[in-house]
Amino acid sequence: MVERQLRRRGIADERVLDAMNTVPRERFVPRRERSRAYRDGALPIGSGQTISQPWIVAAMAQALELKGGERVLEVGCGSGYSAAVLSLLCGELVTIERHVALADQAKALLHELGYTNVEVRAGDGTRGAADRGPFDGISVTATAEGAPPAALLEQLGPNGTLVCPLRRARGEHLVRFRAGTEETLASVRFVPLVSDE
Repeated sequence: MVERQLRRRGIADERVLDAMNTVPRERFVPRRERSRAYRDGALPIGSGQTISQPWIVAAMAQALELKGGERVLEVGCGSGYSAAVLSLLCGELVTIERHVALADQAKALLHELGYTNVEVRAGDGTRGAADRGPFDGISVTATAEGAPPAALLEQLGPNGTLVCPLRRARGEHLVRFRAGTEETLASVRFVPLVSDE
């Protein structure tokens, strides 16, 4: 996976590649999907959600440019796979999942596998986690309409980076926000970002 799907497609951050090589992806998918865990595609994980293809997880992690001590927020925990990857790249991680069943499963699995710097919360991720901010990095794993939620931008530290898929007139793209600028990284397809409001 690392050589064929990631390195060949532009993932060059060795810390990200090491994390992707370390995390047991098959543990984060349902048993019936485990034979396909390392294929280049998204897989269903229940509650109408999916685990992103490996390249997307790696590309989003690489885009944050983490060095190791940062405080990171993830919106859309899902099964916990990308949280496990991010936890190896940062100092502490808060991850939020709106589906309580998925949040509970992810929390238990991350604990079982020893990812001790991760806090899993169930709730509306579009509100962020103001009590733990500001964040050095924010990763949103669902598509927002037009712009990232205002609460997330407010919780981003002055030198922080936010990576979020956005749907705009020209399609759905992964966009990086940093220091008042935005950069389009790739065309993507994610589940929609849902708010309780």
